[in-house]
Amino acid sequence: MTEVRPPEAATASLWERDAELTTVTQALDVLCTDRSSAGSLLVFRGEAGLGKTALLTETRRVAERRGCTVWTARGGETLKSVPFNVVRQLLQPALISLLPEEARDYLGDWYDIAGPALGIVDPGDRSADPPDPQYVCDGLVAAVRRLARREWPLVLLLDDAHWADQETLRWLAAFAERLDDLSVLVVVARRPGEASGDSARHLDAVAAAAGRPTHSLSALTPAATEGLTRATLGRYADDPFCREVWAVTGGNPYEAVELLAKVQDGELQPVESRAGELRALNRSARGGGLVARLKELGIDATQFAWAAAILGTGISVDLVAQLATMSLDDAERCAGLLSAARILTEPETGGAETEEGALEFVHPLIASAVYNSIPSGIRTAMHGVAAQILIDQGRGAAEAAQHLLKVHPDDDEELVAQLREAAAEHLAVGAPDAARRCLERALAEPPRPEVHAHVLYELGCATLLTAPGVTVDHLRSALAAPGLDEGRRVEAVVRLSQALLHNDELEEAVRTVEAEATRHPPGPVRMRLQAVQFMWEGIHGETVSQQRSRRLAELAGTCTGRDNSERAMLILRGFDAMTHGESAEEVVELCDRALVNGRLAPGLGWTDPEWGVELLMMLGSAYTYADRLDRAESLFAEALRAYTSAGWRGGHLSLANAFLGLAYRRQGRLRDAESALREALTLAERVGRGLPLYWSATCGLVDTLLARGHVDEAWSVAEQYGFAPPYPSTIVLPDIRSVRGRLLLAVGRTREGIGELEAAEKTAASRGGHNPVLSPWSIGLARALAGQDPARAARLAADARRQAERFGTDTAIGEALRCAAALETGQRAVRLAAQAVAYLEASPCQYEHAAARVEFGIASRSDAELDRGLALARACGADGLVAQASEALEAGRGLR
Repeated sequence: MTEVRPPEAATASLWERDAELTTVTQALDVLCTDRSSAGSLLVFRGEAGLGKTALLTETRRVAERRGCTVWTARGGETLKSVPFNVVRQLLQPALISLLPEEARDYLGDWYDIAGPALGIVDPGDRSADPPDPQYVCDGLVAAVRRLARREWPLVLLLDDAHWADQETLRWLAAFAERLDDLSVLVVVARRPGEASGDSARHLDAVAAAAGRPTHSLSALTPAATEGLTRATLGRYADDPFCREVWAVTGGNPYEAVELLAKVQDGELQPVESRAGELRALNRSARGGGLVARLKELGIDATQFAWAAAILGTGISVDLVAQLATMSLDDAERCAGLLSAARILTEPETGGAETEEGALEFVHPLIASAVYNSIPSGIRTAMHGVAAQILIDQGRGAAEAAQHLLKVHPDDDEELVAQLREAAAEHLAVGAPDAARRCLERALAEPPRPEVHAHVLYELGCATLLTAPGVTVDHLRSALAAPGLDEGRRVEAVVRLSQALLHNDELEEAVRTVEAEATRHPPGPVRMRLQAVQFMWEGIHGETVSQQRSRRLAELAGTCTGRDNSERAMLILRGFDAMTHGESAEEVVELCDRALVNGRLAPGLGWTDPEWGVELLMMLGSAYTYADRLDRAESLFAEALRAYTSAGWRGGHLSLANAFLGLAYRRQGRLRDAESALREALTLAERVGRGLPLYWSATCGLVDTLLARGHVDEAWSVAEQYGFAPPYPSTIVLPDIRSVRGRLLLAVGRTREGIGELEAAEKTAASRGGHNPVLSPWSIGLARALAGQDPARAARLAADARRQAERFGTDTAIGEALRCAAALETGQRAVRLAAQAVAYLEASPCQYEHAAARVEFGIASRSDAELDRGLALARACGADGLVAQASEALEAGRGLR
C-alpha cells in the first residue's frame, strides 16, 4: 500500500540542514564513545512542514546505523487530552520486551507508582488515596532512567512535542533536568507558539535544560529549492520553473516535496511555459485543495480518511472499518487508495513489530486538514461511535474519554456515568487534570439532579491537590445543590475547609465547619466537625484565644478516646496545652490516650481521607516539644513511608520531611535535619510558594543552619526563599518570629531582630502564655537586651524560667538556665551554667546539651567540660559550636 518515492524525495527535507545534522552527529559521537558520558538534549523548532520530522527520521537512521537503541513518540493534535499518551508511546519498545517480573525488578519501588501511568499495572481502587501527580512524574523519571541504563547507547526522539499531553510534558521537563549522570541523547521537535499554559511552561523548561540554543529551522532558499527541483525532476528543469516552485511553496520543504511529486504524477514538463500551473497543483496539496483531492477518491475513501482522523492514533484498517461502518474488503481498498495518494502510509517503526494493518497520516498537516474538513455534526457523532467501540472492546472509559469529551451535550445519563468512570481512572494513575476535564464535561451534559452534586463533589476532590481555589468553588456548589447524602455532605464540608486552608483562607475554613457542626445533634459527626474547627483554629497562630482553649479543654474532658472523633479532640487538646506551655506530662498523657496500643488508630493513619494531615502533625509536634522525641520521630518517619508508598509526592511529602527534620533538629541530628528540610523545601517549591508548608520547610532549614553555625548560608536561604514578613496566618513550627529574630541578630541587624522578638512577645500575650521551647522569643530577647537594658533582660529571663518550670521538661528548664547564666558573671554564672548542663544532660536535645557544656566550660575555664562539649558538638554537626569550643580551648592553653 505504501508508495515508493524516488530516493531524492526521501531526503528532500534535509536540504540546507547541514548545521543541524552536524549537531546531531556530534551528540551521537559523544553518546557512543563513552558509556559514562553525560546525557544531552537537542531541541529543534520550526513551523509546520519545515522538516522537523525528516530531521528526526534521519537522526534515527544514523543512530541505528551506529548501533544505538532508538525509542520514538509523537504528539497528536487531537490527542492532547490523553494523559501519558506520548510517554507510553516512547517506552513501548522497552515495556513490550519485559515480562511483569522483569518490569518489577527494573522499576523497583517505582513499579506501583509509574506502572499504572505507563499502562502496565492495574492501579486498583485508588479512590481514597489517588497518587500525587508530582510523585507519578518522579516515578516516571526514575523508570525511564532505569530502563535507559540497560539500553546504552539510547536515543529518545519526541516529535510534535507541542501536541504532547501535559502529563508527558511534565515528565519530559523533569527528565531533562536530570541528564547529567545518564548517557542518553534526547531530541525534541516542536512548532513555536502552538502550546499555552502549563504545556508552554514545561516546553520552556525543556529548552532551558538543553543548555544550548534551540535550533530554529528556516525555509529553503531559492538556490536549495532549485537544487531540490532538479534532483527530483531532472537537470532540464529550467530556472523560471525552479523559481516558481520556490515562490509557490515559500521554500517549505514539505510543500515543495508534495508539489514536485504532483508534477511527476501529472507528467508536467518543468519549463517556464508550464510554471503557471504550479499554484493550482500546490493548492491541492493542502487545506481545501487536499479536501477536494480526497473527495475525488470517492465517498468510501473520504469516510475512511475521516475515521482515521477521528482515531488520531492506533489507526488500523480493522478499527477504521468499524468506525466507518464498511466491510473489511472495502476498508483495505480505501487504505490502498489513500496510501497511493500520499495521505496515509504505514508507520516507520525501525524494525519493531506493529499491528497488522497499522496506518498513520503521511504528515500532521494532512491529519489536521482531514479532521477539520469533517462536518461538525458528523465529527461529533463519529467521536461518540469511536468512544463506544473502545468501551465495547474493553479498553475502558479512560481510553474512550478523548472521544467522550468531544460529544455534544445531550442530557445523556450513560455518558455522564462514563465520564465519571474515566475521571476515576485518570485520578488512579495520577492525572487529576485529565479527571477534571472529564468531570467538567459531565457537568455540561448535564447530569441528573440527583447526580449533579456528586459530580461537583468529585470535581472538587480531583482539584484538591493541584488547585485549592478551584476546589473551593466546586465544593461550595456541591453543598448548595440537593443530592448529597449526609455522609457525603460532611466529607464535602471537611474537604472544603481543607481547600480553604491551603488557599490561605483559614478564617473562612473555621466558619464553614462551625456552621455545619450546628446542623447536627450531639454525637460522633458533630464532634468530628468540632474537632476540625478546633484544628483549624489551633493552627491559626496569631489569633488563638484563651476562651477557645477553655472550650477545647472542657470538650476534651468528656472524651475517653472511644472513637476517632474523641481521639482527635484529645490530640487537639494536647497540642493546645503544649503551645501554651501547660504541663508537658499532661500533654503526653493526652496524646497517649489518642493512640491504640501506642499506635495510630485505624482510620487515623497518614493517608486515611477522613482526617487531614494537620491533625497528626499536631500530634507529632506535641510529642516533639514535650521531649518525647522518640515518638515524634517514629510518627514522622511513618508519615514519610506512608506518603512514599501512596504516591503523595507533593505537599504531604514535603510536610513529612519538614516535620521529620524538626524532630532531627530537636534531637541534635543537625546534618540529618538539614538534609530532610532541604528535601522538604524542594518539594514545597513544586507545590507553590506562599503556602504554609513552604514556610515550615524554609523556617526549619534556617533554624537548623543557625544551629549549625552556618549564618551566611542561613541568610542566603532566607533571601532566596523570601523568609521575611508578611508571614502566613497559620502557625509555623519552629516559631517563625523567633527564628527570624535570631537570624537578624546573628547577621548584626540588632534593632530589627529585637523588633521581631518583641512582636512574638505580643502574640504570646494575646494567646495567654507560651512554651519557651516552642517559641523561645523570651530567651532570645533577654540575651539581645542584656547590654542595653539589663533590668528588662533579667525580667524576661525570670519569666522564661517560670514558664519552663510550669511546662516541666528538662529541655525547657535547661534552656532557661542557660539564658540566666548568660546574663550573670562570676560564680553565679558558673552555678547556673552547671545547673543547665545537669538538666540538658537528661534531655533528648543533644545540641542544646552540647551548647550548655561549651558555655559551662568557658564559664568555669574547664578543659574537660570544653572537650566534652566539643565532642558533642561534632557529633551534632554544630560547626559554629565546634569552632567556639576549639577557640576557648586554644585560648586557655595559651594562658597556661
